[in-house]
Amino acid sequence: MPRSKKVELRLPLKLTAAQRNVLAELRPRLTARLKLDEPNARMAEFTVAELAAIKSKSQAAMNKAGNGVERRLMRFILEAADSAIGESQSLPPEQTVFQFKITVLESHPPIWRRIQVKDCTLDELHEHIQTAMGWTNSHLHQFIVDGQRFGDPELMEEDFEEMGYADSTTTRISTIVPKDRPGFRLNYEYDFGDSWEHEVLFEGVVRAGSKVKYPVCVEGARACPPEDCGGIWGYADFLEAIRDARNPEHEEMLEWIGGYFDPEAFNPARATKSMRKGLPDWRRFF
Repeated sequence: MPRSKKVELRLPLKLTAAQRNVLAELRPRLTARLKLDEPNARMAEFTVAELAAIKSKSQAAMNKAGNGVERRLMRFILEAADSAIGESQSLPPEQTVFQFKITVLESHPPIWRRIQVKDCTLDELHEHIQTAMGWTNSHLHQFIVDGQRFGDPELMEEDFEEMGYADSTTTRISTIVPKDRPGFRLNYEYDFGDSWEHEVLFEGVVRAGSKVKYPVCVEGARACPPEDCGGIWGYADFLEAIRDARNPEHEEMLEWIGGYFDPEAFNPARATKSMRKGLPDWRRFF
């Protein structure tokens, strides 16, 4: 985990002690980062998603603020956050990366990954999701963005035109993800039988690290479910079976999975390595 922290890119804000105290009240979860016990102005760093939340909270609180001093403090915080977001969005494309949080829907506790990738096609984003999560690209997939389906024409075959797909192999992230809207969501479905649905949450555009090789898995939690286990509900049954020696399917499921499975196991460095290695080029075999 320490290794993942080094590549989590954040944007700096210089805030006075009073401004930091106000911000801590607005966003208590940021308190540890705000150095409230230190005097004078101090730098604090935030992700684009955090800055967007700060903007929203500051605007709402400013509308309710009773006195001028409090309003001025909140206005400064709002404008500083807005300026930092604007600066990140005005950078040349080659100096930016897109940050996404991918979560397997209906997973409790959640199975998720946070990744940073350069602008690429949706087909390449599919590859980044597969390798970051730990899937094996053994089944069909699709993206759904604002009701529009995106897929690979070679894989979808006759369904491509019938179902009104757009081409995921030519559509780039930058053409469908609004850079000024952290919080924008895409839906990614893998394996139409088991139907593994993923929320792909756009958290913002951030400055690319000069010494960072992309793509990167910044952080995440929990192991990828086994392929062909029956979707999210089948996965719950699978976990119940391998945990309980009295379960009639206990031995069978353990043998099927190879003797051991840890649902909490996840390593962002290994996920990053898998992302950079990529998937085998299946088109070479056809």
